[in-house]
Amino acid sequence: MAKIPYAVPTLDKLPTVPALKPGAMSELKSYVAVAAHQQPLGFPGELVENWEQAAVAKMGELLGKYKSLRVYLDICVKCGACTDKCHYFLGSGDPKNMPVARQDLMRDIYRYYFTPTGKTLGALVGAKPWTRERLDDWYNYFHQCSQCRRCSLFCPYGIDTAEISMAAREIMDSIGLGQKYCNEIIGKVHKIGNNLGLPEPALVNTLEGLEEDVLDATGHAVKFPLDVEGADVLFVTPSADFFAEPHVDGLIGYAKVFHQMGLSWTMSSYASEAGNFGMFIGNYEQMRKIALRIREAAIQLKVKRIVFGECGHAWRVAYAFLNSLAGPFDFLDPRYPVPQHIMEVTRGAILSGAIKLDASANADKVVTVHDSCNIARATRMGPEAGSQFEYPRFVLQSACPKFIDMHPDATRQRTFCCGGGGGLLTDELIDIRIKGAKPRVEALRDVVEQHGVTHMASMCAICKSQFTKVLPYYGYDMGMVQSVHQLVSNAILLGGNS
Repeated sequence: MAKIPYAVPTLDKLPTVPALKPGAMSELKSYVAVAAHQQPLGFPGELVENWEQAAVAKMGELLGKYKSLRVYLDICVKCGACTDKCHYFLGSGDPKNMPVARQDLMRDIYRYYFTPTGKTLGALVGAKPWTRERLDDWYNYFHQCSQCRRCSLFCPYGIDTAEISMAAREIMDSIGLGQKYCNEIIGKVHKIGNNLGLPEPALVNTLEGLEEDVLDATGHAVKFPLDVEGADVLFVTPSADFFAEPHVDGLIGYAKVFHQMGLSWTMSSYASEAGNFGMFIGNYEQMRKIALRIREAAIQLKVKRIVFGECGHAWRVAYAFLNSLAGPFDFLDPRYPVPQHIMEVTRGAILSGAIKLDASANADKVVTVHDSCNIARATRMGPEAGSQFEYPRFVLQSACPKFIDMHPDATRQRTFCCGGGGGLLTDELIDIRIKGAKPRVEALRDVVEQHGVTHMASMCAICKSQFTKVLPYYGYDMGMVQSVHQLVSNAILLGGNS
């Protein structure tokens, strides 16, 4: 049981609107990036002297580039549909974590500098000028948004708070007020190729160790190939899969699937990261630079297709932006979509009989699934509507004899964020991470109590890391968190499928 240094919210009946606690999270602050984290990304090393003018200029640039941003700031009618939809508000009660209030941190500035009524009437129409206090509010509360887009699902106008948060972070980066966690990670990708800063020799050693472990456990020589030229598949996965639990068990599952299919595949030491934190900071140039590493690796290794592992935001960037940011990918085999999710590959292999699963291997488990926000509300995994929900459930039900879904208000498009996404998976934000997990834990508690659920499968690296950290605060064992392909790994029949 984890030591509890923070006030863990009491679990309620889902959903329960909390009592308002103004300022409850106002002092929570993510570490600010120093020059060593800022300058490699082309940002000022510290807050610039004329930050007010620079911030207004950057906002004007973004309003000109992204018409949707101006629309989102103009059309809100304060209907209240989004107020109780954010997991951070539900967990903390801080009204500035209501999506509309978080938007207003930017909307007030926008009105003051960019609208005729705001310039004329000022505070009468909610227009407010920049102050250092307001900038601090921006930094604190725009880093208490995981960009999960659940609020957008319920907004009758489709206002996307994630886009507003992304724009706010880009503005802050441009004036020298960046976040250490995200910017340090992006720098590691540019320099080394993955979020962890794991150099090629360490990666080679890790993969060789996994080959030995799997051989000892199964008697089968399952390979974890790296930098193999001419392979059919370039496989790109979050770097957490190389070492952390339960992530690494999912990596073993991927390798077993490819092995049993007889599919030629490789990973790349140059592009050894599926995650793309450029999205979290709202900077499309950073997103593009990271995405281009994957394209360059695919060309260098002469592969025919690209497959992504289990990671929510990595799949969103790949699905929505890879072709436009880093394309074209006309050098790949046109018979396959660019890119593919590992869930598509595994589902197809099960349906075709290329792999067989013995679900009794997971008979000791009653499994539920957590739908990752970025997968649920921004992607598909195949051509069919809803494939991002049906494919993982098909795979899980094939691998596990006992599967239970959580409440419909907490799954599929309505899924709650894990509480650690969007660049919040850092220890100094553990307080809001614990509070943000509350709605998901409430839904999990219900199926544990009503159906005896013992394990929760996830298809996202950040979700796995978040849940293994915060579930113990609520009295649940971190071991109940599973990778989807960890369960596949348990059930897959290697060799002669007999």
